[in-house]
Amino acid sequence: MAEPRFKAIVLDLFDTLVNWNASLLPEMEWHGRRIHSTLPWVLPRIEEALGPSFEREKFLDVYLSVIEEINAEREREGIEITCTERFVRVFERLGAENNGDLRTLAQAVTRIHMHGVRSVTSAPPNRVEAVRRLAQSYRLGILSNFDDSTAGHQIISDTGVRGLFEAIVVSADVGLRKPNPAIFERMTAMLALDAGEILFVGDTPAHDVAGSKRAGMHAAWINRHGIALPDGTPAPDIVIADLAELPGVLGC
Repeated sequence: MAEPRFKAIVLDLFDTLVNWNASLLPEMEWHGRRIHSTLPWVLPRIEEALGPSFEREKFLDVYLSVIEEINAEREREGIEITCTERFVRVFERLGAENNGDLRTLAQAVTRIHMHGVRSVTSAPPNRVEAVRRLAQSYRLGILSNFDDSTAGHQIISDTGVRGLFEAIVVSADVGLRKPNPAIFERMTAMLALDAGEILFVGDTPAHDVAGSKRAGMHAAWINRHGIALPDGTPAPDIVIADLAELPGVLGC
C-alpha cells in the first residue's frame, strides 16, 4: 500500500533530530547514587549568590521535589513551565535571600544549565542528511517540548539545517506542551495547512504519536528499541527505527 501524500513533515527535536548524551555531563552523588548532571556546574554559582545560607543537601532535596511537581503539572495541564521558573520555585521554597533579584539569579543559573545541555547535544549526520532529502519534497517544521526558548533555538541552529524549517514551535515560547492539542494547532496555523496534510515524526508514544493523531495529523513513530506500542495509544501511520530511514520510506 502506498504511503499517503503529505504536504508537510513536522519533527520532534530531542531523540528525533538531535540526541543529548548525558554521559558526557559531570558526575555527582545524589541520595547514594552517582548521576550525570549539569548541577556540578550550576551549584557554585548558586552558592556564591546565596552565601552562608546555602545548604547543598537541602537544595538538592527541594530541587528534586520541584522537578517532580513541575513534571506532574505539565502532564496534568499540558502547559510548559520554564527552566527559569523551576529555579525560582526552588529558591522561594528555600526562603532564599540574596542581594539581587531571585529571578535574575534563576535566569543566570538557567544559562549555565542550558550551556551544559547544549554542549552534549548534537544531530547525527545521517539525520541531517535525511532532513535535506525531505526538504526537497516537503515543507518542514519542528515542534519541541523544551523548557528554555534560547537554548531550544540555539540547538536547532546547531544542526546546520535550521533554514530548511519553515515553522518552529518550542514549548517554552508558547507556554504549552505536547500532547496538548493547542500546541499542534499552533503548528498547523503557522503552516496554513489542515492537520491531515501533516506528518508528525517523534519518538514518544504519548506526546508525539497520540498527541499528533488526536490533533488530526498523521504520525510516524521512531521506535528505536522495537518496543510494543503502549495500550490506548493510536496506531502510527509509519514506524521507523530512526529519522534517517524516513526519506527511503517516503521515496524521496
